[in-house]
Amino acid sequence: MGLHPLEFSECYLDSPTFREKVKAHEAELDKTNRFIKELYKDGKNLINATKQLSMAQRKFAQCLGEFQFEYIGDAKTDDEKCIDESLKEFSAFLKNLEEQREIMMQNITETLMKPLEKFRKEHLGAAKAERKKYEKETEKYYSSLEKLLNMSAKKKEPQLQEADVQVETNRQHFQELSLEYVCKLQEIQERKKFECVEPMLAFFQTVFTFYHQGYELAKDFDHYKRALQINIQNTRSRFEATRSEVYELMKRTKDTPQEHRQTSAISSEGYLYVQEKRPPPFGSSWVKRYCTFVKEQKILHMITFDHKSGGKTGETESVMLKSCLRKTTDTLDRRFCLDLEITDRPGTMLTVQALSEDDHKFWIHAMGGKEPVHYLGRTYSKERGIDAQLDDIGVSFVKNSINAIEKRGVNDQGLYRVVGVSSKVQKLLGLMIDEKSNELDLAVCEDWDVKTITSALKLYLRSLPEPLMTYGLYKEFIIPAKSGSPEARLQAIHCLVHKLPEKNRLVLGLLMKHLATVAAHSKQNLMTVANLGVVFGPTLMRPQEETVAAIMDLKFQNIVVEILIEQHEKIFGDTPSECSSAAAFSAPTRQSKKLGRQNRPLAVYNPQVLDIQTVSVGSESGTPALDEASLGSNESVSSHSSNTSAPGTPPQRAQNPHDTSQTTPSPDSSGMCSAMASWMNSVTATSATPQASSSKAPRAVTDGEPAEDSNSVPGARLAGGSPGGEEGPHP
Repeated sequence: MGLHPLEFSECYLDSPTFREKVKAHEAELDKTNRFIKELYKDGKNLINATKQLSMAQRKFAQCLGEFQFEYIGDAKTDDEKCIDESLKEFSAFLKNLEEQREIMMQNITETLMKPLEKFRKEHLGAAKAERKKYEKETEKYYSSLEKLLNMSAKKKEPQLQEADVQVETNRQHFQELSLEYVCKLQEIQERKKFECVEPMLAFFQTVFTFYHQGYELAKDFDHYKRALQINIQNTRSRFEATRSEVYELMKRTKDTPQEHRQTSAISSEGYLYVQEKRPPPFGSSWVKRYCTFVKEQKILHMITFDHKSGGKTGETESVMLKSCLRKTTDTLDRRFCLDLEITDRPGTMLTVQALSEDDHKFWIHAMGGKEPVHYLGRTYSKERGIDAQLDDIGVSFVKNSINAIEKRGVNDQGLYRVVGVSSKVQKLLGLMIDEKSNELDLAVCEDWDVKTITSALKLYLRSLPEPLMTYGLYKEFIIPAKSGSPEARLQAIHCLVHKLPEKNRLVLGLLMKHLATVAAHSKQNLMTVANLGVVFGPTLMRPQEETVAAIMDLKFQNIVVEILIEQHEKIFGDTPSECSSAAAFSAPTRQSKKLGRQNRPLAVYNPQVLDIQTVSVGSESGTPALDEASLGSNESVSSHSSNTSAPGTPPQRAQNPHDTSQTTPSPDSSGMCSAMASWMNSVTATSATPQASSSKAPRAVTDGEPAEDSNSVPGARLAGGSPGGEEGPHP
């Protein structure tokens, strides 16, 4: 089990468990900070002490091999597994290069040192500063809270109100700071995976370029490097989609904190001050305890915990409640108090004090047996006023839309990523699901453009009362995506699809067949299977409750959809023969594959001249120059991520080594070969490396955001889509 997700709702409870989770995240960032510092120091040794290159390189390799990334959640994607193993692969490669004893490094500062130091200072340094602010605000809030609670109830009402307002202001500021700090921690934990590995990839290119005697080893490593670039690209894309969802959830939590307070059908929890009576003349003292009340058994568990003493956890005590009564200020000079009658202590009353009036009411209701208020997740249909149902009219609309898209726009760039204007999308959907006006044939009607039709189809699927793949089977679909071999994943998902209601399975089958057709035209529309998985993952399946942990599962939703697209004929065409309810999943270990010398390329990838985030645009037509490299950077790794084909014959060097317009890849070569130099054909190791660029699919513009101009589509960033509500201008 990796690091636990930090739920925003826990910021309001501020429980001991939550503090332990925060400490674990902080410790991991400190470890990463120390790792980067050590890596930076070792890099300097390589630059300034070439005579001691062997010793410095061995230490550098050891540092890489010993470090391992921690991850949030209970499982990793195939991309994350490969990224986690990448440092060990790099370490093994460096040990092989040690035998060559050649001058290996020049210009390493720009490709390795600066990016790592920038990440350490800008992100890890910022997290350290936020940590200090968080600890300082914790001290300030709980000190003011205790001062308020110790205030006499006999003071004048204006004084009490003023004190209440002051503490409430401190509480809001503390909780807002806590939300921001938690979000920052998790963002850096996710970001470091590619921010740390990408500079390393650039560093290895420097090694390959100047270590001419070791170029044969570099070519053996080439296939793994290509696969890792895809892993990083996919991880970065999923990070962007996940981050937007996390920020949206944090904003909703800030706006309505009471709705997001963590509640359970079986227990209630929070802080209470418990009165501990002492024999005369010592009176009594009040001790802060984190309490969990189990409703069915009526058991109250109390843990002593003091934030101001560095988060020390004391003893745990459990009592069984018989009754709960509000305690008035007539008998005790304190507000928000309750008298608890203990079953196993007849005649003994345990007096506790809540933190506020709202908290007081919360505990009275909880201990009185009333049901807690559950937070209901968003329902898109209610937000948008759309009554979407999975009935005959809805199925007819899906078929109508698919037919129109395949006839009119299957080659449109950014299909399903570029969206229409919000008002037109909602108008079309309302028209098509209306029994009186749904006879429109979208395939021949020119009044509605393709991007409006695709957006209306996605909006319809999101507006259903329940996702197409149902709430009940959500966790079962996610489990095989988190582990198992490709065959086991396919078998499990095949069985689960046939557990869906008949109409759900029918519509899902139609949609997957259509998306497979879209992916088949990816050279024109840039929508690979992986891109379609990003768009339709959150649309077709989502959990009933929105939490940070659920958002972290977005990447696994994408994998499920990728498998459904790639294997749609088998999944929807055949009935599963065997369905094991307790299938054992075991993910195969991916190892670096050694290529035969006759199949090795004559050049290596140069990250300084190949920018995977840029697009080559023709000077006259304005059409993005699409090659296989652009498709490879987004290829699906859902079921066979390690099956990267061996490269073929490398391209010939252009007349001008910096002119990419003259470089033409051979038909049987992989896309990355078009980005490689042919300097290895020369006796010298200092020949120039031609540049190349790769196209990138446009980001998932959300339905309702301003629609972008079509010429700007190829350069847009990759991100997951989520519904919006504002109308954008018609392009």
